Amino acid sequence: MSEEEEVIKKLAEFKAKLEDRIKKAEEELENLKAIREALDTILIEKGFKRAKLVAPPPPEKKENVIPVKTVEGKHLADIYFEDGNLRVVPSEDVSFYLTTPPFRSFLIERVLEKMRLKDQEASMRGDIPPEKILNYDIRSENGVLKEIVIENVTQERFHELKSTIRWTLEKMYEKLSLK
Repeated sequence: MSEEEEVIKKLAEFKAKLEDRIKKAEEELENLKAIREALDTILIEKGFKRAKLVAPPPPEKKENVIPVKTVEGKHLADIYFEDGNLRVVPSEDVSFYLTTPPFRSFLIERVLEKMRLKDQEASMRGDIPPEKILNYDIRSENGVLKEIVIENVTQERFHELKSTIRWTLEKMYEKLSLK
């Protein structure tokens, strides 16, 4: 390998590492914002009010919206999370086909189905009530994903689902981009 090819290879590796760090930093920032929002809610409920929160009346309860973007900043979807229910709504300008891997093989079979089965087993043991079993619905139109609705999501699972959904959509988008 020539010296120039070696330099190009090292630059490409450096770029990949940099993109990975940016992605992790963006995810951490989103998590920190969600934590701050939760702390604000708790503080308001307990009577402590920040100066800017005292003046206006508290806004109506709204869903926590988390945008899903590629490393390059392309908007793929929005994740909505409220009261244990999670919804994923793909961006209107991207068509995610249900047949595009790793949607079914990874997200449905390895993640959602395993969580649902684990909850069913826990319910049979009496650890959780049957109405708390994770349930999901994949809504599509002509084979194109329109929405994913997941019910009975714990806070712990929310973080896991958020990252697996982001990863799945990124991989599906990469496959769409190659066509």
